[in-house]
This record gives sequence, structure tokens and C-alpha cells, in this order.
Amino acid sequence: MLEIDLSDQIRALRATFGDIRAVVDVDQLVADIAALNEQAGASDLWDNAENAQKVTSSLSHKQAQLATINRIARSLDDLEVLVEMANEAGDEDAAAEAKNELEGIQKVLGELEIQTLLNGEYDPRAAVITIRAGAGGVDAADFAEMLLRMYLRYAEKHGFPVQVLDTSYAEEAGIKSATIEVDAPYAFGTLSVEAGTHRLVRMSPFNSAGKRQTSFAAVEVVPLMEETESIEIPENDIRVDVFRSSGPGGQSVNTTDSAVRITHLPTGTVVSCQNEKSQIQNRAAAMRVLQSRLLLIKREEENATKKELAGNITASWGDQMRSYVLAPYQMVKDLRTEYEVNNPSNVFDGDLDGFIAAGIRWRKTPAQ
Repeated sequence: MLEIDLSDQIRALRATFGDIRAVVDVDQLVADIAALNEQAGASDLWDNAENAQKVTSSLSHKQAQLATINRIARSLDDLEVLVEMANEAGDEDAAAEAKNELEGIQKVLGELEIQTLLNGEYDPRAAVITIRAGAGGVDAADFAEMLLRMYLRYAEKHGFPVQVLDTSYAEEAGIKSATIEVDAPYAFGTLSVEAGTHRLVRMSPFNSAGKRQTSFAAVEVVPLMEETESIEIPENDIRVDVFRSSGPGGQSVNTTDSAVRITHLPTGTVVSCQNEKSQIQNRAAAMRVLQSRLLLIKREEENATKKELAGNITASWGDQMRSYVLAPYQMVKDLRTEYEVNNPSNVFDGDLDGFIAAGIRWRKTPAQ
């Protein structure tokens, strides 16, 4: 007679679910939704469009979170009934359905658990990611471009709006640097664990002798600040340079000086933007990124925490947080969390969920 026993797994899921409910504070969540609903129903809500956007966005996020919690509660109850029915009837199809349902709940619970860990001050913000080629010559520039594509594909897979703000191309191949903006809720909290030095080991396609080459790239992730939080930047503190947007050989370029580079003289911070068609749009986008970086510097000074969010990234030996090995074997391994996979091509195609989840959990452990 067919009989499946999922009692231990269900008991573990209920324990995890109980912990998540406690962290989320469901009663407070319901109260917050009620308060936001009242604000959203106010007749003068859209008199202040920026505040209205905050209210509706927060309401949507909290409603989705509550809906997920309620759905998991129902699914756990349904799973127990399904297991009981499968055992009573000796139904193999029902048993297979129960196991699939169990796996589905485990996946949703894992995602919800990660969300509850994103409770930092800036975690809900959009993210600005800057990738820079490090040690390794042309291989490093090529690696930096591989990472750029990886993050663009990650955003695409998740339906996150993303735009390339600036790209500086290397002479032979790849890029010197690139900056992208991922405009999605909790993008910074999620992607901030990607900050650090990334290392690539492979048989170099740029080496005629076909020797194995090690190269490095640095990834910086900062939260995108809202305009209401913008730091006042005196005109005397910045130098604005305009130039023509450029691309790799053969690619069409602008015929006007629309690209903008802003240098913040007191700190030496440099931001470029050439994605937009007009100089005015590029300047506005560059100023927004500059303000985000200056606010980050201000936070670091106030907390006396060196590179708390962006990290002190040298992009060289002894500082790597993740290794991508393509030869003599295939592996991608995060050196902080010990999480690894044996399919680098999937990772470079944007399959980062496992690394990000492990990184978020690692960041929240007491030792960190």
C-alpha cells in the first residue's frame, strides 16, 4: 500500500513560517495596510505626486507581502489534507502532487525569508551598480563586460527596469567601466551583496600561447537616493565636461556633445552619463548618481564605517569575494558563503539567485 510521510518536512516548514511571521509582525503589517489605505483614499493624495507615489508603492508592497503570507498558510493546510488523502486512497498521482506542492512551498518560503532579511536603511531603494576592470589587462576589460551583461540579464530575467547610464570602452576589447541603474523595489538590498572583487580564471582568448589567465573586476553597488534627500551641491564644487558619446569600433555615435562628465572637486568623485540623447538629460542623470554617491560618503563619515555599503574594493589578488573558473575545471564559488555551482555559463547568463540568497543570509549572521 502506498504511503508517504512528509510530516517532518511540513513540521520544519511550519517552524520556518512561524519565525517569518514573527519577524514580519503580521498584526503590524495589517495595521500599516489599513493606515496606507486611508492615506491612499484621501482626495488630495495626488496634490503631492512624490508623496502619492511613496504611499501607493508602500501599500502595494505590503499588500503583496500579506497576500504571500496568507497564501503560504493556506498551502500548508492544503498540503496536510492532500497527504492524508493520498495515503487513504493509495493514489500515486496525489502523492506526486503533494511532493510538488511541498517543493513549491519551500521555494516561496525561502524567497520570503530572504525578503524579511532586507531591513537595512537603504535596502528598499533602487541600485546603482558600477563595474570596473581591474588587474589583468585586456582579459580584465573583457571580464568586466561579461559582468555587465550578467547583471543586465539578471535584471531582465526578473523583469527589473534597468538602464545603462555610462560605458567606457577599452581599446582592444571589453570595457574599462560601466554604470547601470536597476530601478526595482529592494534592488539595493538584494544586489548589495554583489559588491566586491570578482576573479576570473580561464584560457585567455587574447593570448596567442593559449595560457591560463587570471583577471579581476570590481563591482560597486550604491543605493539610488530620492530627490527629496539630495545633497545641495554648490556649482563651484563641480566641474562639468561635455563630450561626444562613444562606442566600440563600427558603432554609430552622437554627432553632438551630449555626453556629460561631472567631477565633484572636494571629493574627487567623477560621474559620467551618455545614455540619454540630450546634454540636459545626461547632466540630470549624472547629478542624481553623484548625489547618491555623496550621500553614501556622508553616511560613511557619520557612522565612521569605512565603505559600509560600497566597500573598499581593490580588484586585485587577496581581495576577491567570488571566483569564476572556466579552466581547468568549471566552477563559480563565493568565497564568503562557500556557495558554488558548476555551470558558469548559467551564472554569466544572469542566474544569480542562489549566490544572492546565500549572500544575504551570510550578511545577517552574527559573525558579520
